[in-house]
Amino acid sequence: MGLRINETAPDFTADSTEGEIRFHEWMGDSYAILFSHPRDFTPVCTTEFGAVAQLVPEFEKRNTKVLGVSVDSVDDHVKWKRDIETVAGTPANFAIIDDTSLNVSKAYDMLPADFYLPDADRTPAHSATVRTVFIIGPDKKVRLTMSYPMSVGRNFAEIVRALDAVQATDGEPIATPANWVPGQDVIVALSLDDEQAEAKYGKLDKQLPYLRYAKQPEQA
Repeated sequence: MGLRINETAPDFTADSTEGEIRFHEWMGDSYAILFSHPRDFTPVCTTEFGAVAQLVPEFEKRNTKVLGVSVDSVDDHVKWKRDIETVAGTPANFAIIDDTSLNVSKAYDMLPADFYLPDADRTPAHSATVRTVFIIGPDKKVRLTMSYPMSVGRNFAEIVRALDAVQATDGEPIATPANWVPGQDVIVALSLDDEQAEAKYGKLDKQLPYLRYAKQPEQA
């Protein structure tokens, strides 16, 4: 079974394009986005990592570090970064770890079902990680996971939106509705009655007894 929400993200030590990374120590008090890709020098992955390179300043504004994972070597990652930067038009200022050992891929259950075929039936392609994303909180707990098949490129605007929603609701008795973006109203949890909710969040927009909206609270 894969990692579940609120489970502690496995710690690990791995070589990367920025030297040795001890994951929990590297995170510090930041959020982290850990995302895997099947292989270096592949077309979809290059567009994805180009998108990440362009978004690094947005992640930094959100106190979030990003870390790529693949089963290729650091040497390959370094060479591939040149292609990423050509596509993105900006430096790829984030680390990519060497997971040739598959230790991280296994710990985070990033491998496809085909990986678990008998050894005789497996090819190197079966060991390629699927497109998996983890958002991890400063307490090292898994906040969100997404998995895509190898043929489907990720929408990193959605990953930023999801990160915003995670950060907006962390530690607050609120949730975000469908298609929410920052600045829109949030849903107040039923753990607060109307009086408590209005004392905490101001006037409510009560559309149903169990669906109560309030203005998004300002974050510290």
